[in-house]
Amino acid sequence: MRWPHWWVSFLVSLSLALLLAGGWRWWGPGPALLATGVVLVIGLGILYLCEARARDRRLTLEGSLASRLLRDFPGAVVLVDEQGVIEQVNPDIAQHVGYAPVSLVGRRVTLLDTEPLAGGLRRAIDRVVAHQTPWQGVLSFRLSDGEWRYRATVILPDTDNARGNRRLLILQQDVTGAHRDQLHDRIFLSSLQNTVSRLPAVVFESRHDRLGRLEFLYLSEGLQQLCGLSPDGVIEDASRFLERVHPDDRHRLAASLTQSSVSLDPWYLEFRLSLPEGARWLEGRAISRRRPDGNTHWDGLLIDISERKHTEQLIQRLVGTDMLTGVLNRRAFFEQGEAVLAHASRRKRKLPLAMLDLDHFKQLNDTLGHAAGDLALENFAMTCLECLRPYDIFARIGGEEFAVLLVDTELEEAWAILERLRQGVERIELDIDGHAIHFTVSIGLAILEPDGSLDGALSNADHALYRAKETGRNRVYGPPGFLPDRISAGNRMA
Repeated sequence: MRWPHWWVSFLVSLSLALLLAGGWRWWGPGPALLATGVVLVIGLGILYLCEARARDRRLTLEGSLASRLLRDFPGAVVLVDEQGVIEQVNPDIAQHVGYAPVSLVGRRVTLLDTEPLAGGLRRAIDRVVAHQTPWQGVLSFRLSDGEWRYRATVILPDTDNARGNRRLLILQQDVTGAHRDQLHDRIFLSSLQNTVSRLPAVVFESRHDRLGRLEFLYLSEGLQQLCGLSPDGVIEDASRFLERVHPDDRHRLAASLTQSSVSLDPWYLEFRLSLPEGARWLEGRAISRRRPDGNTHWDGLLIDISERKHTEQLIQRLVGTDMLTGVLNRRAFFEQGEAVLAHASRRKRKLPLAMLDLDHFKQLNDTLGHAAGDLALENFAMTCLECLRPYDIFARIGGEEFAVLLVDTELEEAWAILERLRQGVERIELDIDGHAIHFTVSIGLAILEPDGSLDGALSNADHALYRAKETGRNRVYGPPGFLPDRISAGNRMA
């Protein structure tokens, strides 16, 4: 049984006290002191023996740990002094480092390092010696044949008080395959990130939680160039991006994401960003997937299509523009007119619509030639645009026939606008081969009801135009029963 040292000290002290007290009384001072000294020497001897046994036991345990590792560890085991000189190695170290055990003992362990003078192993040993704390990590080593290997390395301080020096126990296992795979993955990931950053698009992963909140989990670096926002900032707060969506497109964006979240159909939307330099068009495409937690995730792209939209708008203008006069053609008039009618219908508003026809245009064309007729049409269209407002829809729908849809206009105001237009045309003077040419216009006005059709209103305006021609030309002829308070000379509205 091993007694703690304090118990030995207590028993020796108690024995000395009793012996000194009793011996002084029974034997006298001399024998009592002698007996006390003998007991003290015996106690100190016992204490020394306990300390020696404890030290031997600790050294035995330490020695047995190192011995077991040197014998059984499935890797390279090297016992070195604090200078890195090899004292002992495990018997099968040759299959791990390529050197025979006898060729390693007495040499510095840094001979295995890829840089013997300043490699990773040298730095790790210095750190353990300085702090007397274990170290672990992955180091590269050079075998006897020059091949490089990667080893998971643990360095443990091993103090041998009996010999008064410090030793280090180095344990290694080959992890070259795993390390190279990890290195390959890192290189591949870095290359992939570089490739993604150079794409003319933003790669993203986003999430819709059950409350419908949108979050970005990943955004490629292209976002910075696209809209001046850092990916990390938008990942932290998605509203930084959403606030830049054009106000007219925010509802469409939210609705399209909600629909994709419910149906799990691929998401697609063209929308605009409002940026300091102007609007920028984006095309969003993504594949949706439902996660086990109920959230919807999208993996997709944001592509800048501003140039494409500009080209489309240019083509649309070309397709919808009359080549001679530069105003809208019949097709564009109906497309834009239907949109204006839908807006007015929601507000229960009526729309004035007029047909315009140049008086005696066929005679002018036959007498002076097509060049003169074209010049008359160009000047007529220019005058109309000057008299109308920018948001009114004006188009050439036939040879010398034009139509105008007056937006957000009452009937009385419409008459005033059309009368101003009629007077402007009447003042046109063309110089053709030294001859001053004048011409006039007849205008038929109709009302497009909120629940009416554009074709029906044009038919009514055409009837009013016929009445304007029939009653003398160069006048505005309005709906039946309407008569303005003021009727200018040469004009009548029935």
